[in-house]
Amino acid sequence: MKKALIALLFILGSYAVEAQELVWNNNLKNAIEVSKKTKKPLLLFFTGSDWCGWCIRLQKEVFYMPEFIEWANDNVVLVDIDFPRNKSKQSAELQQQNNLLQQQFGVQGYPTIHFVRPKKIDGKTNLTSIGNTGYRAGGPSVWIAEANTYIQAK
Repeated sequence: MKKALIALLFILGSYAVEAQELVWNNNLKNAIEVSKKTKKPLLLFFTGSDWCGWCIRLQKEVFYMPEFIEWANDNVVLVDIDFPRNKSKQSAELQQQNNLLQQQFGVQGYPTIHFVRPKKIDGKTNLTSIGNTGYRAGGPSVWIAEANTYIQAK
């Protein structure tokens, strides 16, 4: 009995460690710098973290799963573009950044995910869209398969 409990705690502990390795940026400028250094596209996750049921479901069914965590660490720079109802959680600067991105990408519903690559044009960094998606039933393997069609396209 003790061995089974120890094994269970070890397994659960390893999931917690993996989940901690997933880094979500909320500062776009910092995320762009990481993207340039790593040559990975940005995954912009437009969400309503404290009220959007589909956003919460996407996180539980996909983003918190070890398969997604491994894929994300290898393939993208994660950016959390959050629109919580309790805005006191965010600085005015962060709210302004998120509102500008929402307008730029024409986001009208949540969750919305845009894959983009930063490109320098005339001394300014522009975000070039390479695809977008949202919630997909079927867990991480289904979601990742679709995401790969965007990030692996030339």
